[in-house]
Amino acid sequence: MEIIDLSLPGLKLIRLSTFDDERGFFKECYRRPRYTEYGIECEFVQDNLSYSKKDVIRGMHYQSEPGQAKLVSVLQGEVYDVAVDIRPESPYFGKWESVYLRADKHEQLFVPIGFAHGFCVVSDGGAHVHYKVSAVYDHSTEKTFRFDDPHVKIDWPTKTPVVSTRDQSSPFFQEIFK
Repeated sequence: MEIIDLSLPGLKLIRLSTFDDERGFFKECYRRPRYTEYGIECEFVQDNLSYSKKDVIRGMHYQSEPGQAKLVSVLQGEVYDVAVDIRPESPYFGKWESVYLRADKHEQLFVPIGFAHGFCVVSDGGAHVHYKVSAVYDHSTEKTFRFDDPHVKIDWPTKTPVVSTRDQSSPFFQEIFK
């Protein structure tokens, strides 16, 4: 396993080890002591799975108090995964970072509390995205801002985004974080 610290503090790209042979492969997707060794000290309490078609954008989502860290992986397909720093005291506040996650590359993205998260499906057959989270889903703490916010300027890799009504009508970044 290899863990790469990305440019926004706290974001980590994780490359899992696989054991391949003529039958296929085996990989260990999560072992808490190993992640703790690398500074990922979350207690994950819920697993989520979504399927989305090509050009679907889900985002930008986050949870208010107590917040929610995510460990994101793609089980089938490929996504352009984005995290935005929403910690007002951070020197990186409002900055974003992206990575492509592909099922066949066996990578994960760790998104700590204090970041909004979203992704765009880039594979023709859609994508199955799995994520472990550190807080149980609570509708009352679910928050969003616009995926196409002109202040944040995320460079999404699609010219024909498919977005939910909720995500299209989310407030702008500066409306939330004044």
